[in-house]
Amino acid sequence: MSDIHPTAIVSDTARIGSGVKIGPYCIVGDNVVLGDGVELLAHVVLEGHTEIGARTKIHPFASLGQPPQHLKYAGEPSRLLVGTDCIIREYVTMSPGTAFGGMETVVGNNCYFMVSTHVAHDCHIGNHVLFTNGATIAGHCSIGDYVILSGFSGLHQWVRIGKYAFVGGMTGVENDVIPFGSVLGNRAVLGGLNIVGLKRHGFDREDIHTLRQAYRLLFSNEGTLMERVEDVAAMFPEHPLVMDIVDFIRADSDRALCMPRNGRGG
Repeated sequence: MSDIHPTAIVSDTARIGSGVKIGPYCIVGDNVVLGDGVELLAHVVLEGHTEIGARTKIHPFASLGQPPQHLKYAGEPSRLLVGTDCIIREYVTMSPGTAFGGMETVVGNNCYFMVSTHVAHDCHIGNHVLFTNGATIAGHCSIGDYVILSGFSGLHQWVRIGKYAFVGGMTGVENDVIPFGSVLGNRAVLGGLNIVGLKRHGFDREDIHTLRQAYRLLFSNEGTLMERVEDVAAMFPEHPLVMDIVDFIRADSDRALCMPRNGRGG
């Protein structure tokens, strides 16, 4: 059984799981799917082809699934998929995909979106990602697992943020950020590895030491970046964390790579 407040407006064609709670003045549109145990506190608006995973909790005045903020959007039935066990706080907005961007926006599991954060069309967000108050990302961005976007940071469209990376407060990110990296500034520069985050997530000292070695080699002044990438790949072929960075840099991207200010590792 679900608990739906009498002031809520819920479409007859919406699919509502068991144990769902829909609070006062919420609006749930025709094509919305709510997984088991989802909770909409009050004044939440869910429209479009939006699917909310089990046990996700959405706070007042969040608006998910409204048409993408893009002039080329022509009403195509694109989707917004939000994972399980997420927390979505007040005034959060998330857009579905577009026909020119893959038709879906995807948010992983166990993510936390603080007040006034925004996820634009065609973005893909991993698991355990934290958006701090006011953090916003433009269209087509890719965010890896365990990334933290600090308050009022912003991402340019098509930017990739590698897993376990940290983006500092009020940072404007125009270029890709390597896995485990830490960036800060306007515009963002790579300040080193996210050592605090690595320790918090239980990475051992040997792994952190190896990542530091690889980082210093990658961002030294010897040769070109791609030459240094190949050197690091040859030196650490059996180390999966280092190879995560190598594979990230090797991958095709629409953006350049976020680099240290002086072009050197630290």
